[in-house]
Amino acid sequence: MQNGIEGETLRWLGLQRAAAMNAVPATEIADARYAGLDRWADEDVLAALLDGQRRALDSVQAAIPALALAANAAADALRSGGRLVYIAAGSPALLAMTDALEIPQTYGVAREKIVLVLAGGDALIREFAGGPEDDAEQARADVATTAIGPNDCAICVSASGTTPYTVGGLRAARAAGAKTVGIAGNAGAPLLSEADIAVHLDSGPEVISGSTRLGAGTAQKAALNMISTLLGIRLGHVHDNYMVNVTADNAKLVKRATGIVSRVAGCDAERAGRAMQAANNSVKPAILLAAGARNLPEAEALLDASGGVVRTALERLSGST
Repeated sequence: MQNGIEGETLRWLGLQRAAAMNAVPATEIADARYAGLDRWADEDVLAALLDGQRRALDSVQAAIPALALAANAAADALRSGGRLVYIAAGSPALLAMTDALEIPQTYGVAREKIVLVLAGGDALIREFAGGPEDDAEQARADVATTAIGPNDCAICVSASGTTPYTVGGLRAARAAGAKTVGIAGNAGAPLLSEADIAVHLDSGPEVISGSTRLGAGTAQKAALNMISTLLGIRLGHVHDNYMVNVTADNAKLVKRATGIVSRVAGCDAERAGRAMQAANNSVKPAILLAAGARNLPEAEALLDASGGVVRTALERLSGST
């Protein structure tokens, strides 16, 4: 495996050669460090792949200010009664789907408030075909079907930033008045230049040239995790570092939620368990019941008066007692 000064020199020469050609996006460059990769030892291949993952994660650091803007735009949309919409194709669509499905479970956001607009639609999970990525007109039709409007926020993800479906979807969402977030790996790509909020993830060339499910995919996954987590915090669904709006719909999650109630309310597990039962396994009111609220209506009223923020509701409860 190339390494040290020789490896860095080859990498520099490879990038300069690609830049001179002025036609190859960063995500498509063939990095000279990995020439002959198919003949490397297993351990060297895996070490190179891991290094690519690390470099991809490092690229997210520079995007933190833009990610903060994206998370707050999404939070503002949900607060105003709007929706959070994910628009993507190919591998980014799979990552967007994961994030979108987990937000209601983790943070209790109503499922109808999270919308997926993906190339290939539901068939994506059964047949991962590339053709739908090229259909910008279908993206516009899909956006129209979801009735995206001014109260919504659309997060559009593409490694290249030029995927016709994703760019078409962003343009349609923006034309409908939605706030748009573009996440892409190539500076100057349409997805970045045309979005209201541009998140540039400069993960660079892949170990396997053009295989953007690798480093670029890792950067996208980290970025989406960060957006949705900050979103949950800003909506008041996190107290300290606990998920206080988790949907506890199986035994494991009920046990986890009961532990959260016990720790936040400062009570024993038995009291927390009774509070969970009284609150129908809803964590926020259970915390207030365990902390001294007289009944469920009082706990819910405290939450309503506090905008759903547990810390504020606990302060109100403490003041009233």
